[in-house]
Amino acid sequence: MTDNRIDPPFVADEGPMLRSWLDWHRETLAVKCDGLSQDQLRLRSAEPSTMSLLGLVRHMTDVERHWFRNVLNGEDTPGIYWTDEHPDGEFDLVDTASAEEGLARWQAEITNSSELSAGLPLSLLGKGLRGGEEVSLRWILVHMISEYARHNGHADLIRERIDGATGE
Repeated sequence: MTDNRIDPPFVADEGPMLRSWLDWHRETLAVKCDGLSQDQLRLRSAEPSTMSLLGLVRHMTDVERHWFRNVLNGEDTPGIYWTDEHPDGEFDLVDTASAEEGLARWQAEITNSSELSAGLPLSLLGKGLRGGEEVSLRWILVHMISEYARHNGHADLIRERIDGATGE
């Protein structure tokens, strides 16, 4: 695994600190996927789970898309990998999915998320709602950090299962 992550600063203002931690967690998932074949990225964790590294990447693509496009920016974009018919499609439908496409789309959503939120105050309320409630950019960033942190734990276990590689 190639690890190009930059550690978040120990001292910084809140906005740069939150964005740095989010970037670090995004890169952590990329590190867990680095150097693996398409088949390895599709490998399921353990039955009955349908979780795989590619599934996690696809899930986080939809998560990035939802929180930054729909909630922060007020867009009405549908899920990419899940539908009403396949609510867990990002995980369940990876057997023939392209890992290259999944990774590229994830990176594109990260770029879009970063551009949409760049320079905005943390107290800014999103244009969309969550369960009828307003949501601040601060909340979205904290939520995204927690979402990545949880799934990076899953990714670490899946990567260890694939080739024994471990790491922070």
